[in-house]
Amino acid sequence: MYWTLELASHLEDAPWPATKDELIDYADRTGAPPEVRENLMKLEDDGQPYESMEEIWPDYPSSEDFLFNYDEY
Repeated sequence: MYWTLELASHLEDAPWPATKDELIDYADRTGAPPEVRENLMKLEDDGQPYESMEEIWPDYPSSEDFLFNYDEY
């Protein structure tokens, strides 16, 4: 399983929190690339919902990771 920013961006508007099956359904309905579905299929399914993309991909960059100062503009 591998994630890129491009692949993860297809789940940004997913209905969080969501179970594995709900995320797969969302990816199918929104026309996400097949790689997104493949990655989601490889997730553990313990019945508990995922709260955010960070739970799926721990290295998912947050807005704090970018060095852009919005107050300057």
